[in-house]
Amino acid sequence: MTEYAIEARDVAVTYADGTEAVRGVDLLVETGEFFGFLGPNGAGKTTMIKTLVTLLRPTDGSVTVNGFDAVAEPRSVRATVGYMAQETSVDPELTARENLRFACDAYGVPRGERSDRIDELLALVELTDVADKVADDFSGGMKKRLDAATALVHRPPLVFLDEPTTGLDPAARNRLWEYFRRINDEGTTVFLTTQYLEEADQLCDRLSVIQDGAVVAEGTPETLKRRVGGEILAVELADPETSDRAVAIAREEGVFADGATIEPTEVGLAVTARDARTRGTDLLVALRDAGIDVTGFDVRAPTLDDVFLAVTDDRSGGESTSADAAPIETVGNGGDSSGSDGRTGPGETGGKR
Repeated sequence: MTEYAIEARDVAVTYADGTEAVRGVDLLVETGEFFGFLGPNGAGKTTMIKTLVTLLRPTDGSVTVNGFDAVAEPRSVRATVGYMAQETSVDPELTARENLRFACDAYGVPRGERSDRIDELLALVELTDVADKVADDFSGGMKKRLDAATALVHRPPLVFLDEPTTGLDPAARNRLWEYFRRINDEGTTVFLTTQYLEEADQLCDRLSVIQDGAVVAEGTPETLKRRVGGEILAVELADPETSDRAVAIAREEGVFADGATIEPTEVGLAVTARDARTRGTDLLVALRDAGIDVTGFDVRAPTLDDVFLAVTDDRSGGESTSADAAPIETVGNGGDSSGSDGRTGPGETGGKR
């Protein structure tokens, strides 16, 4: 195994209609890492993941996966990765066991190993009791787990998960989380794209954020949260229409240290500041003295949602969330990502070329 499971350098993908879906993306994913790739719809996540699994050919740049060049050695790449697309690719007319047997055929798993491997995967995704029932009768969460199992039949050292929990209820999502943690603990490198920031926060060792086809932020979840530059104080007012006046008071009184961001919200105002916790009571007193009634307030640490807002503001030319917020480098702009395709076996390919 190489030090890096994925080495993508200055990758660009432009479609035949001129759409620049990915521009100048650099990614280094270490072997054994649980890596998250985040971004809104149309940011370029799916285009990038398809390029990494050789369903799309990069217009420019280089991609190496598990030590193989994705353009020169696509079959070798496909033989060493698993790919779980956004839409499940299980055959609803086949049983869970038959779906796994079909995947074994597609990936060339030796016949003598298939039975034990199928039983092992059914147990891993907790589908042993329904192994001989047709997938059409499964819930959405069961189908997702079966789909994940089919991506692992050939024991790939690297698995790509493209928004694997979209549309699932919280209980089904949590079960998949545990499954993904388990395979990562066993040594599998996991590359996850998701819109659920809580999911990335819980699972990933490191993250990259893509927007408009370019990587705009990267680091560990904690490092990215520190970019927000402090804690978040949310204040709820009895009359939300007084929020602009409340913001003006907070700014004029100089309650918080330089670099604080004070903004109106639908129910009141929000303050992002290094001293939000220690100076929050001073704000409440100032609002009371001004005759503005406060019905609730809360102080919390930044979340990845706050990071997303900070990145968006920076990209659109808005003010930084704080004087402490680190500058976010951008590589370029791009267009929308393509839609999802089903997974292919090691000898197949698809997508636009």
